[in-house]
Amino acid sequence: MNCPEVRPLASTNRSQVLQELRRVVPTDIVLESLEAIKPFECDALSMHRKTPLLVALPNSMEQVKAILQVCHRLEVPVVTRGAGTGLSGGALPHEQGVLLVLTRLNRILEIDPLNRTARLQPGVRNLAISEAVAEYGLYYAPDPSSQIACSIGGNVAENSGGVHCLKYGLTVHNVLEVRILTIEGEELVLGGATLDTPGYDLLALINGSEGMLGVITEILVRLLPVPETARVVLAGFASVERAAATVSAIIAAGIVPAGLEMMDRLSVEAVEAFNSPGYPLHAEAVLLCELDGGEAEVAEQMAAVQEILKKQQATSVTVSANETERLKLWAGRKNAFPAVGRIRPDYYCMDGTIPRRELAVVLAKIKELSERYGLQVANVFHAGDGNLHPLILYDANRERELESAEQLGAEILSMCISAGGTVTGEHGVGMEKIDSMCEQFRSAELEQFHALKYAFDPRGLLNPGKAVPSLHRCAELGAMHVHGGKLPFPDLPRF
Repeated sequence: MNCPEVRPLASTNRSQVLQELRRVVPTDIVLESLEAIKPFECDALSMHRKTPLLVALPNSMEQVKAILQVCHRLEVPVVTRGAGTGLSGGALPHEQGVLLVLTRLNRILEIDPLNRTARLQPGVRNLAISEAVAEYGLYYAPDPSSQIACSIGGNVAENSGGVHCLKYGLTVHNVLEVRILTIEGEELVLGGATLDTPGYDLLALINGSEGMLGVITEILVRLLPVPETARVVLAGFASVERAAATVSAIIAAGIVPAGLEMMDRLSVEAVEAFNSPGYPLHAEAVLLCELDGGEAEVAEQMAAVQEILKKQQATSVTVSANETERLKLWAGRKNAFPAVGRIRPDYYCMDGTIPRRELAVVLAKIKELSERYGLQVANVFHAGDGNLHPLILYDANRERELESAEQLGAEILSMCISAGGTVTGEHGVGMEKIDSMCEQFRSAELEQFHALKYAFDPRGLLNPGKAVPSLHRCAELGAMHVHGGKLPFPDLPRF
């Protein structure tokens, strides 16, 4: 490695930073009072909070560039934030840094129905994209559960998925071009409107980069025609194992559903009490399987799926007869998180991914862990691609319950790794899973992550302390091989 070690960030002179920022942007762009900046102390991972040095809410790309240039010159950390719906602490502020909030940059710049694309500013809400292009018979496929609020810039930063990612892919599969500003304020264009672009595929790199490489300022997304028809089947099962086996059976039959979701009994009871979508309360687990496309194709696939459900001994089967019924059945899954939140004062939403074949085994182990820790776990997840979202229920007002929830979550992530999976599917690493990264990756792999970070941000000012752990931290945890009692790669930058 030829990367010089990055020296620790110096203590920031708040008055100087405030003065310099207000010299380049209007006064009302920068928030300084505790009352004004306190609402930004966390993202949706509310168990961790920090008060930022200052908060900036720019109205234009020129203001974003000016803010970054000041922060680079003064060596002030910058954390970029969208709508704040992230669940891994990726937008947790830095106490000596500026929180750059991009929600005011929420314009749809261009809709091209002929080429089926839309050019957007980062603050545009996910659902607003489909609403804006509906008149052309188009929509934007990735649909996270928070799509009514989450922003497209954050979706790119976290490589978000959603209930339809099995068939239509994650954010990375639906983005054609991303424009970013480096910490120095230099604009880079990654990807393009054509099917192929010259040079390295840095577009894939920026998807899921969690604000560590650059500030996303513009996105060109791919739009799809609204399917001719879509139908969903809801099936109940007497056991989680039988539901998990059905997931594999559907995929093995050559059927690729638009969505294939699974929920356990605790989740079902919660959503039925919350908005009554019509889920079977007697079931230990339910599957939601949506098929879309032409009328004949959907009818043929639906018949095949129903035959599979029969062979897999489904205890109940409900098929949507129209669009109203389809949306009602999905409303349960879409509202699962708030519904579960009514059971206990707090919940911790995990995110890990495993091979589909391991679903039954891993869910059984999660149940064992739940009993050992004395904390309920509601399982809601994208069964089709093995992306788990265990919701660990706890009460932060009770002594050590928060710590127990975090320990339980860490064990679940460790189990995902052991099963051949990963520590995240779509929520990102942030600060939540940074220690788990030491377990998943070897020192040589982490070295490459740091080298990429260094290439874009040599001073380590963009979202420091997130996503990629230092080798020193991993050595402290005893999760990496240490050669001769010394850390390998001693010259590695420590972000």
